[in-house]
Amino acid sequence: MSIENVGKGLRLWATVCGLILGGLCLAGCRSQVPKHESAKVPSSLTAVSAASSATVKGVVATPDSKSGLVPGMSNNAGPEPEVFRVGDSLTIAFMDTPNVIPPFEGRIKEDGTITLILNQSFKSDGKTRGDLEKDIRARYVPDYFKQMTVTVKQQENTRWFYVNGEVRQPARQIYTSRITVLKAIASAGGFTDFANKKKVKLTRLDGRTQTVNCVKALDNPRLDPEVYPGDTIHVPRRLW
Repeated sequence: MSIENVGKGLRLWATVCGLILGGLCLAGCRSQVPKHESAKVPSSLTAVSAASSATVKGVVATPDSKSGLVPGMSNNAGPEPEVFRVGDSLTIAFMDTPNVIPPFEGRIKEDGTITLILNQSFKSDGKTRGDLEKDIRARYVPDYFKQMTVTVKQQENTRWFYVNGEVRQPARQIYTSRITVLKAIASAGGFTDFANKKKVKLTRLDGRTQTVNCVKALDNPRLDPEVYPGDTIHVPRRLW
């Protein structure tokens, strides 16, 4: 074999060995990296993601630190409780007292109060059932009784008033909120052409009467009295 051929063989063998050694080194470096290591996400990107998840239609919602509720989100709150009004009929029972106390049955007076046992007066107009029960119990316990349970019930047939005479639609009207004589007449269709607007008669549930000059009441609201459940408004006919 010639010296030239031997040199070529040695150079080829050196190249092959170099390639093998390079491959082994590369494989060793890769084996040092954990197979299941996940890429770390920068903290700034995490903060952006959290903020976007709490954003609805461009409004960032931050939960309250005490309640844990997001402001503006509903807490499934029910409707506001109904309050008592002047003229409402109430039944008030007193229990857990040493002696039997007869229940109170009566209406809220025009001044918004009711008078119960021991001549105690209570503001009732604008109060809810629960608030009135608490007020009554606080007045009697412990000054008069060591213990007392109070229950207040509203009678069902109290929220009506009546408009008759020279109105276009005389009828019983449902009392839904505060209303005056002029508004009550308007709810009955208004005056007829023969109505005597200066001598409208307002009769309270207890029988007291009042004459209302609706012509003057149009210019002076103080002359337009409030109507309560059970009241009757009568519009008389003109004589000419």
